[in-house]
Amino acid sequence: MMHRLLQTLLAFVIMLDLYAWAISGNHGNRGDTHTWQHAAVPLVVERSTVPLSQPDFHATLKQSHSHATLCGIQCQDRLPKPDRTQLERLLAYETVYANGTRTLTEVRLRGTGVEAAPPSNSTSISRLPRRHRRRRQVFGADGRFVISDRRFTASFPFSASVKLSSGCSGILVAPRHVLTAAHCVHDGQNYLKESRELRVGVMRSQMSHNSKVGRRRGGGGRGGGEEKDTQGRNNEGESSKKRGERKKGRGKRRRGKARARRAAAAVAAVAATDPDKVSFRWARVKQIHTPRGWMKGVGRQLAPDYDYALLELRRPLGATPMELGLVADVKETVPSGRIHFTGFDHDQPGKAVYRFCSVTQESSDLLYQYCDARAGSSGAGVYVRLRESAPGAPDGGKKGRVKNWKAAGKWTRKVIGVFSGHQWVDDNGAQRDYNVAVHITPAKFAQICHWIHADPKRCQQA
Repeated sequence: MMHRLLQTLLAFVIMLDLYAWAISGNHGNRGDTHTWQHAAVPLVVERSTVPLSQPDFHATLKQSHSHATLCGIQCQDRLPKPDRTQLERLLAYETVYANGTRTLTEVRLRGTGVEAAPPSNSTSISRLPRRHRRRRQVFGADGRFVISDRRFTASFPFSASVKLSSGCSGILVAPRHVLTAAHCVHDGQNYLKESRELRVGVMRSQMSHNSKVGRRRGGGGRGGGEEKDTQGRNNEGESSKKRGERKKGRGKRRRGKARARRAAAAVAAVAATDPDKVSFRWARVKQIHTPRGWMKGVGRQLAPDYDYALLELRRPLGATPMELGLVADVKETVPSGRIHFTGFDHDQPGKAVYRFCSVTQESSDLLYQYCDARAGSSGAGVYVRLRESAPGAPDGGKKGRVKNWKAAGKWTRKVIGVFSGHQWVDDNGAQRDYNVAVHITPAKFAQICHWIHADPKRCQQA
């Protein structure tokens, strides 16, 4: 009863959210511009790639990965803007391969918007006294929705959320590519132990989980159904040989059902001790791309705005990925400034946890909000829902040269950030705590797109 009530409540919240989106065209913050804007992004071109020594996989995952206080919005406004050379240094990246080798790739930025890059938080660590970091990431009443019904978790957008064997979350942005947080694979100095043989799992559907057992439990089998057996018993003229064959067939079916019961009991026992083993379908990671801006060797401190990484899988997971998107100002562009993400919090093993909230503050690199989260949700893809705008009509008001105008007004979800975790933020000299997400900028979009496609020409528009 409680399970049905929770699922009904989740469906009601989603319907209420859709209703809010529908009425936002006439109310709220700039409702006539709730569209995805076509924006030119700089090109990331590889300058050189050099081999590095094999990494040391001995770091451990820290859910609270930074103990310093972030520079707040007002502080960031006073920071100097990085020039092209500094930005290229931060966007250089390391690649770790499944065989343990590692390379460093230097990049060159081309195109518009590079010189006018936004302020970076890579040097924005405040000198305020450190405070003890709480592991609690829930503010007030817990507003998370635990999704246990496989009909929801196997459907988009929840099906795009994945779990990492290192204990984090992520999101599929291409059939074989997962976007996650950098601290889920690298602690700023070394790679995590789990990164050596990292795996990514997508939640199984109910049918795929029980299909084999269900087929075993079927009473028919090759020998025919019970109706034929009953007719055979009523046929007094059958030979003793046929009666013996019929008994033998019934014995096989009984043994098959007994095996099915033992298999089901074994699955239940494994699910009780290791829910991930039966709840997820796993694939191994082939490559890990991490920006150098995240690593302490480049900056004096960890740079929260570069807390993202891309994983390339050996094979597709079969789930529908979610596209990347760009939103310069979430509070002004997105109705109610609302963001969403689904992760796999440790306090709900084997289940997906969905949440949404409004952005409280934002910079070009970070989104400050109070979305409730627990350990394990780090790395989840933060997405918003906007209408598709027409190519050639940036404001969405004119059709221009659009072949399919119906698709232009369709509401779509796209990933605009990566959930990083809890941080203390300097707010005009006072310390406030937020849950923080990395905001994808045009330069980061170009870098992630380059990792996916390895073709700059495919990454010129967002």
